[in-house]
Amino acid sequence: MFKDIIDKVLDSSIQPISGPDAGFLYSDSPKSPMHIASLTIVEGSIGFEGFKQNIASKLHNVAKFRQRLVNVPLNLGYPYWADDPNFDLDLHIQRIKLPDPSDWETLRELTASIFSRPLDLRRPLWSITFVEGLDAVSQVPKGSVAIIAKVHHVMIDGMSGVGVMAVLFSLDPNEKPNPDKPIKPFNPAPLPNDLILLAKSGVNFLQDPLKIPKVAGRTMFKMLQSRLNNQMQVKSELNSSISTPKTIFNQSISPRRTWGTAILSLSRIKVLKKTMDATVNDVMLAICAGGIRKYLLEKEKLPSQPLIANVPISIRKKGDEGKMNNQISNMLISLATHIEDPIERFEAIQEHTVRGKIKHKALGAKTLSEIADAVPFGLANLAAGVYSRYSLNEYHRPPFNVTISNVPGPQIPLYINGHKVLSIFGLTPVLDGLGLIISIFSYDGQVSITATSDAKTMPDADQFARYIRESANELETLVLAKGKKKEVKKKAMPKSNPFFTKVKKYFKTNPKWTKGLTGVYQINITGLEEVNNWLIDLSGTSALVKTGTVEKPKASLTIDDVQLFRIYKKELRLEEAQIQGRLKMTGNKKSKENFMQLLQKIVA
Repeated sequence: MFKDIIDKVLDSSIQPISGPDAGFLYSDSPKSPMHIASLTIVEGSIGFEGFKQNIASKLHNVAKFRQRLVNVPLNLGYPYWADDPNFDLDLHIQRIKLPDPSDWETLRELTASIFSRPLDLRRPLWSITFVEGLDAVSQVPKGSVAIIAKVHHVMIDGMSGVGVMAVLFSLDPNEKPNPDKPIKPFNPAPLPNDLILLAKSGVNFLQDPLKIPKVAGRTMFKMLQSRLNNQMQVKSELNSSISTPKTIFNQSISPRRTWGTAILSLSRIKVLKKTMDATVNDVMLAICAGGIRKYLLEKEKLPSQPLIANVPISIRKKGDEGKMNNQISNMLISLATHIEDPIERFEAIQEHTVRGKIKHKALGAKTLSEIADAVPFGLANLAAGVYSRYSLNEYHRPPFNVTISNVPGPQIPLYINGHKVLSIFGLTPVLDGLGLIISIFSYDGQVSITATSDAKTMPDADQFARYIRESANELETLVLAKGKKKEVKKKAMPKSNPFFTKVKKYFKTNPKWTKGLTGVYQINITGLEEVNNWLIDLSGTSALVKTGTVEKPKASLTIDDVQLFRIYKKELRLEEAQIQGRLKMTGNKKSKENFMQLLQKIVA
């Protein structure tokens, strides 16, 4: 018997949830159920039994869909995932018909109602509602179906959701379920008893009893690094700080959810990205900022300070997309909502995202995750309950005003039972004090921007969605006009030319440069009407610095003309530019290190 207990305690198939996962669990309440959801529109009529068989045939690929949480007695440790011996697929899939008039507004209200209901924490934490009869939804064929899926956030984040999507859906338009193919049997392990759970939690603690002080020490060291890194920034950055205003989005919420969505073209967004020399995320933040500003102006509730957005960042490594857990960190970005001009607001957001990345890298996503892992579950669970019960959010400024999550999805069509998936919309949980979350999801050339809120905070979420579309159209008009002005400007002499004069001078005055450094290196200058390419050829007995390109340089550096000029003027350090993402290097690790060391000597 004792041997059986030891074997069960050491059984690695029963794993505790992580600290970040636990955060979503102890935030869960009847008023704020912490599940995420998706509304998927599927073209044409799908047979319900075939749909259910498709799910049943793939459940073995996603183990947690048949597992439930078991709690450690007295909350002395994080809950564990364990097979649910009472799992029944029919308890998780519901079939209904869309009520008349079967239009988009009816579907939106139905989805909000389903999303408002908490999941049963005693069962596997997911549900699917199969909605038939989409007969009057604009741009959707009559008789199509909708699939409303809910999954608790303790199980999944945005990127792992994309991985699960790849399991449940298909890339083959001809793939259909085979009714004769047997379903893999489910043989659940027995649920662990209280003694086993207490013993497993004790073993986990003994494996790292100094976890909390070690994490605290690493955190302090990273914070010191962050402070020193901030001192390296230019003066304008040193004087900046983030102060969060209190808005109508940061009050106590109601249990009833509201949501609205805007659908944009990904190709048009990429044109704006290229014209502004920005990222897709910068464009999306600028569009959302414009929509938020319009909404608050219409309510006469726009604060004089800019709103602050919490921007989740996936810290998944390549190959981890399908792992069912939360691997996210967060970055705070000013949305510059106090700036009226959309272009100036866009440029301010770009600058803030650069600063945010610096601070995020300095502290480190791993450190942030370790902090969450080190917090005792019982203490955090109690704190979350007290915070919600006494509406403590009313007595302090919020850490941020809105969360804006951007998850890239597949850019090719998906199918289920041979029917094409037309659109996918993501809904996300809201909390007291944080009553607006904007979820951005791209699929097959479309981008859906979905705002989730509650009936008290934003009863008119459809109006907010219209403001998002207006913001996108306004920004597109102004950015394209700015791009045309750039095109007609007379071609100017690159600002970075003096840098290459300095490079030539360096090689003339340093004849021993050849030591350990050979080959051809390339520098690509962007931000001009045409990319300006320079070669540093160290393959001969003397260095040759000239314009041009080579097919396979040992290493290459790509940087904006203005930023290279700032490096030349010693207003920006090479190390800073690399941390900030202002330069990109390609080549093998050793060649890149050698090239960077050479450039550091040249600009010293």
